[in-house]
Amino acid sequence: MTKRHPRLSISDEEEARIQRQIASDPDAPEATDEQLAQARPFAEVFPELAASIRRARGRPRLPAPKEAVTLRLDPRTIARFKAAGDDWRARMAEILEKADV
Repeated sequence: MTKRHPRLSISDEEEARIQRQIASDPDAPEATDEQLAQARPFAEVFPELAASIRRARGRPRLPAPKEAVTLRLDPRTIARFKAAGDDWRARMAEILEKADV
């Protein structure tokens, strides 16, 4: 038996009332089996719009994005950076940038 949250469960009567309201909404009629059989994916019907939406998602691409690396350091070195604050990675990167190697 599935437990329901007391504030999220509704009675059978409430469910029936909600279903009647859904069925009576003229702006959102229930789709027929025939309509559902004819349905096609959004990207197939509107390929240009779908492509523009995909391009618009997320952050803009950077010309030179940062790279993730794995680096083994002495625990004391890491502890010193961490002790100076939460932005320890940024400070470490700044020091490495300034290093003349």
